[in-house]
Amino acid sequence: MASTLTKLAAAAALAFAAGAAAQAQTILKVHHFLPSGASSHQKIIAPWCAKVEKESGGELKCQIYPAMQLGGTPPQLLDQVRDGVADIVWSVPTYTAGRYTKSEVFELPFMAVNAKQGSQALWEYTQKFALDEYKGIKPLFMHTTEGYVLHSNKPIHKLEDMKGKKIRTATRISARMMSALGGTPVQMPLPQVADALSKGVVDGVLVPWEAIPATKLHEIVKYHLDAPLGSPRFANTIFIFGMNQAKYDSLTPKQKKVIDDNAGLAVSAWAGEEGFDNIVEPYSKLARDRGNTISVIDPAELARWEKATAGVDEIWLKDVAAKGGDGKKLIEEAKALLKKYAPAK
Repeated sequence: MASTLTKLAAAAALAFAAGAAAQAQTILKVHHFLPSGASSHQKIIAPWCAKVEKESGGELKCQIYPAMQLGGTPPQLLDQVRDGVADIVWSVPTYTAGRYTKSEVFELPFMAVNAKQGSQALWEYTQKFALDEYKGIKPLFMHTTEGYVLHSNKPIHKLEDMKGKKIRTATRISARMMSALGGTPVQMPLPQVADALSKGVVDGVLVPWEAIPATKLHEIVKYHLDAPLGSPRFANTIFIFGMNQAKYDSLTPKQKKVIDDNAGLAVSAWAGEEGFDNIVEPYSKLARDRGNTISVIDPAELARWEKATAGVDEIWLKDVAAKGGDGKKLIEEAKALLKKYAPAK
């Protein structure tokens, strides 16, 4: 009888422990707009989640919802995390035009040389000057791409080649840039790009090399125009991996420490380098292996492009001023941070 009672007590204790463990685990709903096979999912989002789960001893576990599986559209992702529909999102703030104006400075033409530089500068700048744009959201890390490359179905080498070309752009800044260069901007989400190119809706796209596998661009277009090595690329996009502030506040001290250990400047640098800089060579090779032409814009021609797009900065300065900000100071701060984190030559 005593033996039976002992066994029952042990079983009850095990059941209680299992229940307590299950109760202690916090599931983090992570939402983003790309398919699970996309490079950023595979190289940034999924590895981050795996690391957090391991370091928390399983107390934190991500449930990742790619391709907008929780509903809505990409421009709604930051509102979803702010409202608690998702616990964490990976998104482009400037998909919502006009709401993240100060952060937008890193999308101006010819700013960052690579993603590691841009990501570190973006993180520090946001912490100092733009956190008010993310009320209700705790930025965990932020990053840029390595910079846009112009992928097209006909060769483009100079301003005159751009005239009349319909080019897909991601944000209002890149749309303004394209207009300044003489092209016709067509804004659309990345998942629509391949179909739009195939049907002739657009003649080319401004996206980083990172987009190649997900869109199979290298199988659709034949020409790719890049900036000279070590030169700022044509334009960029900013990203945030942000958490619902109330969700973070509800975590245990141990869980918060795990999140904090996987957030900040160093993680932003990692996201930029691992997710974008490190894939430039292998992903551009996919285009070379198909016999595509990869060209580098002539430095003299690049100077013409920079001059042609100077007005894009001026419009942004007016946008900031309309919200009571000092755009001139902010752009100086952004460029100073890019200089601080400039890659070694």
